[in-house]
Amino acid sequence: MFKPIELFIGLRYTRAKRRNHFISFISLFSMFGIMLGVWALIVVLSVMNGFHKEVRERILGMVSHATISAVSGGLTDWRQVQAQAEKNPHVIGTAPYVEGQGMLINGQQVSPVLFRGILPEQEGRVSDVVSAIKQGSIKDLKPGGYGIILGRELALVLGLGVGDRVTLVTPQVNVTPAGIMPRLKRFTVVGIFEVGMGEYDRGMALMDIQDAAKLMRLDDGVTGIRLKLQDLYQAPKISRELAMQMGGYYRIVDWTMEHRNFFAALQMEKRMITIILSLIVIVAAFNIVSTLVMVVTDKQADIAILRTLGASPGNVMGIFIVQGATIGIVGNILGMLVGVLTAFNVERIVRHIEALFHVNFLDKNIYYISELPSNPQLHDILVIGIGAFVLTLLATLYPAWRASRVQPAEALRYE
Repeated sequence: MFKPIELFIGLRYTRAKRRNHFISFISLFSMFGIMLGVWALIVVLSVMNGFHKEVRERILGMVSHATISAVSGGLTDWRQVQAQAEKNPHVIGTAPYVEGQGMLINGQQVSPVLFRGILPEQEGRVSDVVSAIKQGSIKDLKPGGYGIILGRELALVLGLGVGDRVTLVTPQVNVTPAGIMPRLKRFTVVGIFEVGMGEYDRGMALMDIQDAAKLMRLDDGVTGIRLKLQDLYQAPKISRELAMQMGGYYRIVDWTMEHRNFFAALQMEKRMITIILSLIVIVAAFNIVSTLVMVVTDKQADIAILRTLGASPGNVMGIFIVQGATIGIVGNILGMLVGVLTAFNVERIVRHIEALFHVNFLDKNIYYISELPSNPQLHDILVIGIGAFVLTLLATLYPAWRASRVQPAEALRYE
C-alpha cells in the first residue's frame, strides 16, 4: 500500500501467470538474451584486457619506458645526462645502451638482428631480460670478450647454442687496399634468453656496451639512456618534464610513441569486439519490445479499467516501463554475476574443458601466450551493466507509450 501504483501493478504483471504462455516464453527468452549478452561482454573484454596486459608487460620488459638520446649521432655526455635523469623523483632506474642493426651468419644460415650493447650490472634496472635468460648469465658479457646473448628463436634459426661462434656483419665499412669491405666480427654465444615475444626472441641480441660501441665507432659515446619510470602510464607527462629539465638538446621518446600504432590497434580491436557483442543485448532489447507490445494487446481491458478508475496516461506508461525494466534488470544482474564469476575463473574453466575434451586451445609450441589470461576491470563491468540497462529501458518506451494511448471506450466496447 505504500508503493507507487505504477511499481505495484508493473511488478504484479511481471509475477502473474499469464493466460498467453507464448508471452511468458518471450519474456524469459528476452531475460536470457540480456544475461547472455552481458555475460559474453564481461568475459570477452576481461580476456582481451588480460591479453593486452600480458603483451604490454612483455613488450615493456624489453623496451624501456622512455629513452634519452642525442638529436644526431651518439650521446657523448651520457654520464651527465644519466645523473641528471636520476634526479627526477619519477625515474626509478636508468641504464646506457648502444643499438645497431646487422646480420648474423652461421655457415649457410643468415638472419637480420637488432643488437643492443648494455652494461650488465645496470641492465636489470630498466628491463626484465636478466630474469628471461634461460641459458648462461648476463655476467658472461665482459668488455673485449665479444660475447653475445641471443633470443631463443634466433638461436634456433641459426642453429646455435651456448659456446658456439657466430659472425656479425654491421653496416659500418672498412676502407682497405682491396676496396670497401663490410665490418665483420666473430662473437661467442654466451647465453640465450626468451621473453615470450617473437619480435625480440627472433630478432634481438645482447652484447657488452663497449664491444657494441667499437662496432658502431662511438668511442666513449652511447646511443642513449634508457629509463624506467615509477608509473609507466605517466610516461608522456614525465618525458615532457625531463625535456624541460635537460639543459642541452636531446631527443626524448616514451613507449607510447614507440609502439603507438600497435597499442592503437589493440584498442580498436577491443572497441569493435564490444560493438559486435553488444548486438546480443540489442536483439534481447528488441524481444522486450515485442513482449510488451503483446502484453499491451493482451491487457487492453485492464488498461481501460485503470483509466476509468482515474489512472492517467503517465501512470499507465509507468506500469509497462516497470514491467519491461524488471525483465532487463533481472537479466542484467544475472549476466553481471555470472560474467564476473566466469571472468575471475576463466583459466580454471578452460583447463577443465581441455581436460574433459582432450583438446589444447593454446598450444605452447605454437603460441607465445599458452594460457588464457583474464583481467576484469571495474570500469568495463560498470559500463556494460549501465549500457545494458539503458538499452532495455529505451526498449520499453514505445510499448509503454502505446499502452498510454489506449482509449477506454474502444477497449471495452466488445467486453
